[in-house]
Amino acid sequence: MFDILIEKDKQFLIYLNSLGSEQWDPFWLFITNQLNWAPLFLLIIFLIFKKFGWKKGGFLFLFVILLVAFSDQFTNMIRGIFERLRPNNDTTINSVLRTLIRPQSYSFTSGHATTSTVFAVFSYLLFRDRYKYIKFIFIFPILFAYSRLYLGVHFPIDILTGATIGSIIGYSAFKLQHFLSSKLFKEY
Repeated sequence: MFDILIEKDKQFLIYLNSLGSEQWDPFWLFITNQLNWAPLFLLIIFLIFKKFGWKKGGFLFLFVILLVAFSDQFTNMIRGIFERLRPNNDTTINSVLRTLIRPQSYSFTSGHATTSTVFAVFSYLLFRDRYKYIKFIFIFPILFAYSRLYLGVHFPIDILTGATIGSIIGYSAFKLQHFLSSKLFKEY
């Protein structure tokens, strides 16, 4: 059963990856680069300080930094346990994939999917009552994670698992910060 799932995962990646074309390559290379999302991160930081002020905003800013670091390290721990080769390093399929980058670390689970989903879920929950357009923040993890399939460096299961883990961590972190904020900031 597990072997069938892994084989279907590979076939689905081959299909999705084959949809790519050279004219779209620069776009997806741009999307997959974390630094290119800096304006979004700066906007969220600005909104944190605008809504919560310097004291609580500083706490939330530090909380988000620690949250992203935790998510990244948690993903690395999972990768170390499962040690699944990335598609671009998997000799059973790498010859049929379009790969534009060649990372050497393990594949399962996707750090891009996990961390971007953590950031999006946490930010959405933090601002959903104040900014109606905050829901569009979910475009970030969708595009960011899909870029990894397009580039042939993650399997769909890596992305889905990463997004699921990211959702759980993001929601749990929001609840934790809400609890901590209620203790630290009485007006909250």
